[in-house]
Amino acid sequence: MSGFLDGLAGASGESGATGDSGTTGDSGASGDSGTTGDSRASDGFGASVQDQTLRAQLADLATSKGSPMWLRRSRAQGDAPARDAAVLMLFGRGGAPRTEAGRTELSRLADLGVDDVDIVLLQRANTLRNHPGQVAFPGGGRDPEDSSMIAAALREAEEEAGIAPSTVDVLGQMDPLYIPVSKFEVTPVVGYWARPGAVRVVDEAESYSVYRVSVADLVAPGNRGTFSRPDLKISTPAFDVGVLRVWGFTAGILDFALDHLGWAGEWDRDAHIDIDF
Repeated sequence: MSGFLDGLAGASGESGATGDSGTTGDSGASGDSGTTGDSRASDGFGASVQDQTLRAQLADLATSKGSPMWLRRSRAQGDAPARDAAVLMLFGRGGAPRTEAGRTELSRLADLGVDDVDIVLLQRANTLRNHPGQVAFPGGGRDPEDSSMIAAALREAEEEAGIAPSTVDVLGQMDPLYIPVSKFEVTPVVGYWARPGAVRVVDEAESYSVYRVSVADLVAPGNRGTFSRPDLKISTPAFDVGVLRVWGFTAGILDFALDHLGWAGEWDRDAHIDIDF
């Protein structure tokens, strides 16, 4: 994971929840992993229609401006040139909520055809010198061999979470966002995981854990709130999904996406989520 997430990266994980090994993957099987097999498989026509609808929604998300205004920052005069970076917002099917609050959202989300949708998030290694334990989408800086921002996002997702590029259908990319602290210009790439599978920590020196996080856990009002950092003079949306607590850049993108997709409900913006960083 490149350093562009430092500063306004925005997340902290609950590292103690992942077990004694210090690294976890998400198998995609039912049970404690928080994911299940696709129960829609018995209705091939219905599944196809739902997938087409989901793909269309995600493609529309990719063509949006892609962020709340507080994330849209400009380079100050005299700043060094920004380095390109990309993150992969990878949505798939097969996810089940880990939290009770998330499970209460299943009926509402089923009416929207997205009760089993999840997204991949990872937690940085706790041993990293800068901002250990932060959570983000898979991603990092664009390397010289990357032909595009999409290529950079797919490469990083494979290197960090074991996601094969051939299993991902890229639906587009949002406008890039400038991160002043790290001088990166970050392009969110939106993808649909056509053939979802397990995610895993590939390099323990970079990542502590990787999860497929249920959308139900993300939209549940009981799992949402606000986190403030007086030192950065910012307050951001925050999510507590049981295994991770997310704030800042990542939470801002998630907050925008869930609203834009029409999946979010009302939540208490005065509720505070405590995060160690």
